[in-house]
Amino acid sequence: MRCCIKVDRSSDFLGSAPAPGAVRCASRRTREASEIVESSSISRAKVSREGAAHCARGGRAPFFNGVIANLIVFTLILFAGCGHRARTALDQSIYFTCDTHGRIEPCGCFSGQYGGLTRLKTVLDAEAPPGALRLDIGNSAAGAEDYDFIEYRYMLQAFAALRYDAINIGAREAQFTATQLRDLKKISATPFLCANLIDKSTGAQLFDSYRIVERSGQHIALIGVVDPRAATTPGTGLSIGNMENAIEKTLTEIRGKADLVILLAFTDEATLAELARRFYECQVILGGNVSQPAQQLQKENRSLIYFVTNEARALGILHLRLTPGAPLQVAGNEIRLLTDKIPQDDSLRGLMQKYRDEIRTTPLAIDDPNYLAADTIPGVRAAATYVGTEKCLTCHKDAAAVWAASAHARAFATLIARKADADPKCISCHTIGFGNPTGYRREFADTKLINVGCESCHGPGSLHVREREGDTSAHFTFRPLDGGDCVKCHYGEFSRPFDWNEQWPLIKHGNEPQRTAAVSHPTP
Repeated sequence: MRCCIKVDRSSDFLGSAPAPGAVRCASRRTREASEIVESSSISRAKVSREGAAHCARGGRAPFFNGVIANLIVFTLILFAGCGHRARTALDQSIYFTCDTHGRIEPCGCFSGQYGGLTRLKTVLDAEAPPGALRLDIGNSAAGAEDYDFIEYRYMLQAFAALRYDAINIGAREAQFTATQLRDLKKISATPFLCANLIDKSTGAQLFDSYRIVERSGQHIALIGVVDPRAATTPGTGLSIGNMENAIEKTLTEIRGKADLVILLAFTDEATLAELARRFYECQVILGGNVSQPAQQLQKENRSLIYFVTNEARALGILHLRLTPGAPLQVAGNEIRLLTDKIPQDDSLRGLMQKYRDEIRTTPLAIDDPNYLAADTIPGVRAAATYVGTEKCLTCHKDAAAVWAASAHARAFATLIARKADADPKCISCHTIGFGNPTGYRREFADTKLINVGCESCHGPGSLHVREREGDTSAHFTFRPLDGGDCVKCHYGEFSRPFDWNEQWPLIKHGNEPQRTAAVSHPTP
């Protein structure tokens, strides 16, 4: 008998068929032996590689090589049941998030808000079975400002409390500097993954390409990548390599080591499908950089594709069954909305309060007017500056009465009640001109430029005031406003669905007689 064995890449992965054109033995036991050859030290010594290749071309292998190869196959078949790791069927659940956007808890701007890691923990504690994989696909950070970095440290504590198995790098995490990411790596109890994020100082990957976890004797490989087209502005000291090349290299490294390969890919929906067509070894591909969660579980080539987003309001759930020698089976899948009916975990809410306590006493770049003016054109100065609502009320009495009766006039008090009045992520929509060199600064506390005042919508009013006070050198007209100005703050989780026709009548003002402020003339 003469047998030629060619082990192709697909035999390394559970449920994968051999690639087209591969030479296969006829019997099942011989095929099993070929898998063992690939994973054994014998295959690593490349026994009879030349003879197998020659046989695949239709020729005859050298006699000696053929005899040795046959003896190896016979021996492996004989002892396959004795030395090979016994594997049992595994029911594996996967819970995954993407685009968490720093939402440890909902901001609290109004009742009925969905999402937050606080609700996610309640769900996982109640229903996730032992051994369930818990994964984040990327963009768990809210941004790359200094306060975002501080918040992300608390996010990592939250992921640890949630018992996450891996955090993939997304576009926003890739905007942190190499130094910041190295610091985060040191303190994170949850491993970071990214096969194509490069530390420029060393030319090496900043994080591991993959992680292999074991569940009931089966080995599951987790690979992480970020699309360079999504992360167009990597942080100082970082570069982002080719995603496909990184996946190819990682798959080569894990050949023979995994029963299931899961790819965590921060990329768009079309590219998720393209990766599935190119890398059949990845039985499950989770994303991603998408506009909305998946409507259904997709199958492309030999891969299952599932994705989620929506700023911690949605959770991806996938239940799989791995049976040795059989294709991967789907036992169930769901995109779960984390509604306001789900109680929030108090321990994670405590993390959010610790972040706010720290941020209150930490000097930030946004506190410095020079930092805020750094992007202005040299030599060009803003024509108008912020003066505060009080300057407007004297002349605009009708509008003042409408404003005083509205929630706008009490906006800053809501932040104080939640101890969020020093959080830069909340301040901008509860003050006047925050983030502008002449606008609100955190050092003002509640003394001036607070609440949603006239200039929050109309813009800086110093020239208008000067003109009305009789300064003939000042000429100024406010631009018209419409609903587009309102949705700068009234959008998403920060507001109930905004409808101009419903909301505008509540604060309708304007078209009142013009009044000129009393001008004091110097005594002759």
